[in-house]
Amino acid sequence: MTEAEEPELPRGIALAWGVAANPQRGPKREMSVERIVEAAMEIADAEGLGAVSMAAVAARLGYTPMSLYRYVSAKEDLVLLMQEEATGLPTEESRTAGDWRAQLEALYREQVQAYLRHPWVLDVPIRGIPSTPNSAAWMDAGLRALSETPLTYDERLAVLLIVTGSARWTGIVLAGYVHLERERGVAGDELTRYEDALFRSLISADAYPALREAIDAGAFLDESDPFTFGLERSLDGVARYLDAVAAGDRPARAPWHGLDDAEIADDKRYREARKAVREAEKGLRDARRMLRQSAREARDRRSRQRTDG
Repeated sequence: MTEAEEPELPRGIALAWGVAANPQRGPKREMSVERIVEAAMEIADAEGLGAVSMAAVAARLGYTPMSLYRYVSAKEDLVLLMQEEATGLPTEESRTAGDWRAQLEALYREQVQAYLRHPWVLDVPIRGIPSTPNSAAWMDAGLRALSETPLTYDERLAVLLIVTGSARWTGIVLAGYVHLERERGVAGDELTRYEDALFRSLISADAYPALREAIDAGAFLDESDPFTFGLERSLDGVARYLDAVAAGDRPARAPWHGLDDAEIADDKRYREARKAVREAEKGLRDARRMLRQSAREARDRRSRQRTDG
Protein backbone atom coordinates (compact mmCIF):
# COMPACT_ATOMS: atom_id res chain seq x y z
CA MET A 1 0.00 0.00 0.00
CA THR A 2 1.41 3.40 -0.99
CA GLU A 3 1.26 6.49 1.21
CA ALA A 4 -1.42 7.98 -1.06
CA GLU A 5 -3.74 5.03 -0.55
CA GLU A 6 -6.06 4.98 2.44
CA PRO A 7 -6.43 1.66 4.25
CA GLU A 8 -9.80 -0.04 4.15
CA LEU A 9 -11.36 0.35 7.57
CA PRO A 10 -12.46 -2.81 9.39
CA ARG A 11 -16.19 -2.78 10.07
CA GLY A 12 -15.81 -2.27 13.83
CA ILE A 13 -13.49 0.73 13.46
CA ALA A 14 -15.74 2.23 10.78
CA LEU A 15 -18.71 1.88 13.14
CA ALA A 16 -16.77 3.53 15.95
CA TRP A 17 -15.94 6.52 13.74
CA GLY A 18 -19.50 6.71 12.39
CA VAL A 19 -18.51 6.13 8.78
CA ALA A 20 -19.93 2.63 8.26
CA ALA A 21 -22.82 2.10 5.91
CA ASN A 22 -26.15 1.60 7.63
CA PRO A 23 -27.90 -1.76 7.15
CA GLN A 24 -30.39 -1.78 4.35
CA ARG A 25 -32.83 -3.91 6.27
CA GLY A 26 -33.45 -4.42 9.93
CA PRO A 27 -36.03 -5.64 12.43
CA LYS A 28 -39.41 -4.01 12.25
CA ARG A 29 -39.02 -2.72 15.77
CA GLU A 30 -36.45 -0.07 16.58
CA MET A 31 -32.84 -1.29 16.59
CA SER A 32 -29.50 0.49 16.44
CA VAL A 33 -25.80 -0.14 16.96
CA GLU A 34 -25.98 2.03 20.08
CA ARG A 35 -28.77 -0.08 21.60
CA ILE A 36 -26.89 -3.30 20.82
CA VAL A 37 -23.73 -1.95 22.49
CA GLU A 38 -25.73 -0.78 25.50
CA ALA A 39 -27.28 -4.22 25.98
CA ALA A 40 -23.91 -5.94 25.60
CA MET A 41 -22.38 -3.64 28.22
CA GLU A 42 -25.21 -4.39 30.63
CA ILE A 43 -24.41 -8.08 30.32
CA ALA A 44 -20.66 -7.50 30.73
CA ASP A 45 -21.13 -5.24 33.77
CA ALA A 46 -23.29 -7.88 35.46
CA GLU A 47 -21.59 -11.12 34.39
CA GLY A 48 -18.25 -10.28 32.80
CA LEU A 49 -17.01 -10.18 29.22
CA GLY A 50 -17.20 -13.95 28.85
CA ALA A 51 -20.99 -13.81 29.13
CA VAL A 52 -21.30 -11.54 26.09
CA SER A 53 -22.33 -13.29 22.88
CA MET A 54 -24.41 -12.27 19.92
CA ALA A 55 -27.06 -14.73 21.08
CA ALA A 56 -27.11 -13.34 24.63
CA VAL A 57 -27.37 -9.75 23.42
CA ALA A 58 -30.11 -10.66 20.95
CA ALA A 59 -32.06 -12.43 23.68
CA ARG A 60 -31.76 -9.41 25.94
CA LEU A 61 -33.17 -7.19 23.20
CA GLY A 62 -35.84 -9.66 22.14
CA TYR A 63 -34.47 -10.34 18.67
CA THR A 64 -32.79 -13.18 16.83
CA PRO A 65 -28.97 -13.22 16.56
CA MET A 66 -29.24 -12.78 12.78
CA SER A 67 -30.97 -9.45 13.35
CA LEU A 68 -27.86 -8.17 15.16
CA TYR A 69 -25.51 -9.19 12.37
CA ARG A 70 -27.15 -6.62 10.09
CA TYR A 71 -25.75 -3.95 12.41
CA VAL A 72 -22.63 -5.51 13.96
CA SER A 73 -21.09 -8.13 11.72
CA ALA A 74 -18.94 -9.93 14.32
CA LYS A 75 -18.54 -10.28 18.07
CA GLU A 76 -15.03 -8.82 17.78
CA ASP A 77 -16.56 -5.62 16.38
CA LEU A 78 -19.11 -5.56 19.18
CA VAL A 79 -16.41 -5.86 21.84
CA LEU A 80 -14.49 -3.04 20.18
CA LEU A 81 -17.56 -0.79 20.34
CA MET A 82 -18.21 -1.79 23.95
CA GLN A 83 -14.64 -0.89 24.86
CA GLU A 84 -14.99 2.43 23.07
CA GLU A 85 -18.16 3.30 24.98
CA ALA A 86 -16.72 2.20 28.32
CA THR A 87 -13.51 4.15 27.74
CA GLY A 88 -15.37 7.43 27.42
CA LEU A 89 -13.54 10.74 27.14
CA PRO A 90 -11.06 12.50 29.43
CA THR A 91 -12.63 15.35 31.35
CA GLU A 92 -11.88 19.00 30.83
CA GLU A 93 -10.59 19.06 34.42
CA SER A 94 -7.79 16.66 33.53
CA ARG A 95 -6.85 18.79 30.52
CA THR A 96 -6.50 21.89 32.69
CA ALA A 97 -5.13 20.30 35.86
CA GLY A 98 -1.84 22.24 35.79
CA ASP A 99 1.56 21.52 34.30
CA TRP A 100 2.43 18.44 32.24
CA ARG A 101 2.84 16.29 35.30
CA ALA A 102 -0.41 17.31 36.97
CA GLN A 103 -2.31 16.64 33.74
CA LEU A 104 -0.78 13.18 33.31
CA GLU A 105 -1.55 12.28 36.92
CA ALA A 106 -5.16 13.42 36.45
CA LEU A 107 -5.47 11.35 33.27
CA TYR A 108 -4.07 8.34 35.16
CA ARG A 109 -6.68 8.69 37.91
CA GLU A 110 -9.52 9.02 35.42
CA GLN A 111 -8.38 5.96 33.50
CA VAL A 112 -8.24 3.90 36.69
CA GLN A 113 -11.79 4.95 37.58
CA ALA A 114 -12.97 4.00 34.08
CA TYR A 115 -11.51 0.51 34.58
CA LEU A 116 -13.23 0.17 37.95
CA ARG A 117 -16.58 1.19 36.46
CA HIS A 118 -16.24 -1.45 33.75
CA PRO A 119 -13.57 -3.97 34.84
CA TRP A 120 -14.37 -6.30 31.93
CA VAL A 121 -12.51 -3.83 29.69
CA LEU A 122 -9.31 -5.21 31.20
CA ASP A 123 -10.14 -8.59 29.63
CA VAL A 124 -10.18 -7.13 26.12
CA PRO A 125 -6.88 -8.07 24.42
CA ILE A 126 -4.57 -5.25 23.34
CA ARG A 127 -4.13 -5.35 19.58
CA GLY A 128 -1.88 -2.63 18.27
CA ILE A 129 -2.32 1.13 18.44
CA PRO A 130 -5.73 2.33 19.72
CA SER A 131 -7.76 3.24 16.65
CA THR A 132 -11.14 4.48 17.90
CA PRO A 133 -12.27 8.06 18.62
CA ASN A 134 -12.32 7.87 22.42
CA SER A 135 -9.00 6.06 22.70
CA ALA A 136 -7.53 8.65 20.32
CA ALA A 137 -8.91 11.40 22.56
CA TRP A 138 -7.01 9.99 25.55
CA MET A 139 -3.80 9.86 23.53
CA ASP A 140 -4.41 13.41 22.33
CA ALA A 141 -4.90 14.63 25.91
CA GLY A 142 -1.65 13.01 27.02
CA LEU A 143 0.28 14.46 24.10
CA ARG A 144 -1.21 17.90 24.75
CA ALA A 145 -0.01 17.68 28.35
CA LEU A 146 3.54 17.22 27.04
CA SER A 147 3.27 19.67 24.14
CA GLU A 148 5.26 22.41 25.88
CA THR A 149 8.12 20.10 26.84
CA PRO A 150 11.28 19.60 24.75
CA LEU A 151 10.47 15.93 24.24
CA THR A 152 10.27 14.58 20.71
CA TYR A 153 6.94 13.13 19.60
CA ASP A 154 8.13 9.55 20.00
CA GLU A 155 9.39 10.39 23.51
CA ARG A 156 6.01 11.89 24.39
CA LEU A 157 4.32 8.68 23.26
CA ALA A 158 6.77 6.69 25.39
CA VAL A 159 5.90 8.78 28.46
CA LEU A 160 2.21 8.30 27.68
CA LEU A 161 2.79 4.53 27.70
CA ILE A 162 4.10 4.84 31.26
CA VAL A 163 0.87 6.51 32.34
CA THR A 164 -1.55 4.24 30.47
CA GLY A 165 0.39 1.13 31.46
CA SER A 166 0.36 2.17 35.13
CA ALA A 167 -3.39 2.86 34.95
CA ARG A 168 -4.09 -0.52 33.39
CA TRP A 169 -2.00 -2.42 35.93
CA THR A 170 -3.62 -0.48 38.80
CA GLY A 171 -7.04 -1.25 37.37
CA ILE A 172 -6.25 -4.97 37.12
CA VAL A 173 -5.17 -5.21 40.76
CA LEU A 174 -7.90 -2.98 42.21
CA ALA A 175 -10.63 -4.66 40.19
CA GLY A 176 -9.41 -7.98 41.56
CA TYR A 177 -9.68 -6.66 45.10
CA VAL A 178 -13.18 -5.33 44.46
CA HIS A 179 -14.18 -8.77 43.18
CA LEU A 180 -12.72 -10.46 46.27
CA GLU A 181 -14.46 -8.00 48.59
CA ARG A 182 -17.81 -8.79 46.99
CA GLU A 183 -17.09 -12.52 46.91
CA ARG A 184 -16.09 -12.65 50.57
CA GLY A 185 -18.43 -9.92 51.77
CA VAL A 186 -15.69 -8.04 53.57
CA ALA A 187 -14.37 -4.48 53.53
CA GLY A 188 -11.00 -3.56 52.07
CA ASP A 189 -9.11 -3.27 55.35
CA GLU A 190 -10.44 -6.63 56.53
CA LEU A 191 -9.35 -8.27 53.29
CA THR A 192 -5.90 -6.74 53.66
CA ARG A 193 -5.55 -8.17 57.17
CA TYR A 194 -6.73 -11.56 55.96
CA GLU A 195 -4.17 -11.63 53.15
CA ASP A 196 -1.41 -10.51 55.52
CA ALA A 197 -2.31 -13.33 57.94
CA LEU A 198 -2.42 -15.80 55.05
CA PHE A 199 1.02 -14.71 53.89
CA ARG A 200 2.40 -15.00 57.41
CA SER A 201 1.20 -18.59 57.62
CA LEU A 202 2.68 -19.59 54.25
CA ILE A 203 5.90 -17.61 53.85
CA SER A 204 8.84 -18.81 55.93
CA ALA A 205 12.12 -17.01 56.50
CA ASP A 206 13.98 -20.14 55.41
CA ALA A 207 12.49 -20.28 51.93
CA TYR A 208 11.76 -16.58 51.30
CA PRO A 209 13.91 -14.50 53.67
CA ALA A 210 13.47 -11.11 51.98
CA LEU A 211 9.72 -11.52 51.55
CA ARG A 212 9.30 -12.70 55.15
CA GLU A 213 11.22 -9.69 56.37
CA ALA A 214 8.86 -7.39 54.46
CA ILE A 215 5.84 -9.18 55.92
CA ASP A 216 7.20 -8.86 59.46
CA ALA A 217 7.82 -5.16 58.83
CA GLY A 218 4.11 -4.72 58.04
CA ALA A 219 4.63 -3.85 54.38
CA PHE A 220 1.36 -5.50 53.35
CA LEU A 221 -0.60 -3.57 55.98
CA ASP A 222 0.72 -0.18 54.91
CA GLU A 223 -2.10 2.19 53.97
CA SER A 224 -0.20 4.29 51.42
CA ASP A 225 -0.92 3.92 47.71
CA PRO A 226 1.80 1.80 46.06
CA PHE A 227 0.49 2.46 42.57
CA THR A 228 0.65 6.24 42.86
CA PHE A 229 4.11 5.88 44.39
CA GLY A 230 5.29 3.93 41.34
CA LEU A 231 3.82 6.44 38.89
CA GLU A 232 5.31 9.37 40.79
CA ARG A 233 8.79 7.83 40.74
CA SER A 234 8.44 7.17 37.01
CA LEU A 235 7.47 10.79 36.41
CA ASP A 236 10.40 11.87 38.60
CA GLY A 237 12.58 10.11 36.05
CA VAL A 238 10.81 11.91 33.19
CA ALA A 239 11.40 15.23 34.96
CA ARG A 240 15.11 14.49 35.28
CA TYR A 241 15.22 13.52 31.61
CA LEU A 242 13.56 16.83 30.74
CA ASP A 243 16.20 18.69 32.76
CA ALA A 244 18.95 16.86 30.90
CA VAL A 245 17.39 17.65 27.51
CA ALA A 246 16.95 21.31 28.46
CA ALA A 247 20.65 21.42 29.39
CA GLY A 248 21.54 20.13 25.92
CA ASP A 249 22.36 16.59 27.04
CA ARG A 250 19.77 14.25 25.52
CA PRO A 251 20.53 10.74 26.85
CA ALA A 252 20.80 7.93 24.32
CA ARG A 253 17.76 5.69 24.03
CA ALA A 254 17.88 1.92 23.84
CA PRO A 255 16.86 0.33 20.52
CA TRP A 256 13.61 -1.56 20.19
CA HIS A 257 13.97 -5.28 20.88
CA GLY A 258 10.32 -6.20 21.38
CA LEU A 259 10.09 -8.65 18.47
CA ASP A 260 13.23 -10.68 19.08
CA ASP A 261 11.46 -13.68 20.61
CA ALA A 262 8.69 -13.63 18.01
CA GLU A 263 11.21 -13.68 15.20
CA ILE A 264 12.85 -16.88 16.46
CA ALA A 265 9.83 -18.59 18.00
CA ASP A 266 9.78 -21.25 15.29
CA ASP A 267 13.43 -22.22 15.79
CA LYS A 268 13.57 -25.82 17.06
CA ARG A 269 16.59 -25.42 19.34
CA TYR A 270 15.17 -22.21 20.79
CA ARG A 271 11.88 -23.96 21.59
CA GLU A 272 13.75 -26.84 23.20
CA ALA A 273 15.76 -24.42 25.33
CA ARG A 274 12.60 -22.62 26.46
CA LYS A 275 11.02 -25.96 27.36
CA ALA A 276 14.13 -26.87 29.39
CA VAL A 277 13.88 -23.56 31.25
CA ARG A 278 10.22 -24.18 32.09
CA GLU A 279 11.01 -27.66 33.35
CA ALA A 280 13.91 -26.33 35.44
CA GLU A 281 11.66 -23.64 36.93
CA LYS A 282 9.06 -26.26 37.77
CA GLY A 283 11.76 -28.37 39.40
CA LEU A 284 12.88 -25.35 41.43
CA ARG A 285 9.31 -24.69 42.60
CA ASP A 286 8.93 -28.35 43.61
CA ALA A 287 12.23 -28.22 45.47
CA ARG A 288 11.16 -25.10 47.35
CA ARG A 289 7.89 -26.78 48.34
CA MET A 290 9.89 -29.73 49.64
CA LEU A 291 12.15 -27.32 51.53
CA ARG A 292 9.19 -25.59 53.17
CA GLN A 293 7.59 -28.90 54.07
CA SER A 294 10.89 -30.21 55.51
CA ALA A 295 11.34 -27.00 57.48
CA ARG A 296 7.85 -27.30 58.97
CA GLU A 297 8.44 -30.93 59.88
CA ALA A 298 11.83 -30.08 61.41
CA ARG A 299 10.27 -27.32 63.52
CA ASP A 300 7.52 -29.70 64.63
CA ARG A 301 10.11 -32.32 65.65
CA ARG A 302 12.16 -29.72 67.51
CA SER A 303 9.03 -28.49 69.27
CA ARG A 304 8.08 -32.03 70.33
CA GLN A 305 11.60 -32.69 71.58
CA ARG A 306 11.47 -29.60 73.74
CA THR A 307 8.06 -30.60 75.05
CA ASP A 308 9.16 -34.17 75.79
CA GLY A 309 12.34 -32.88 77.38
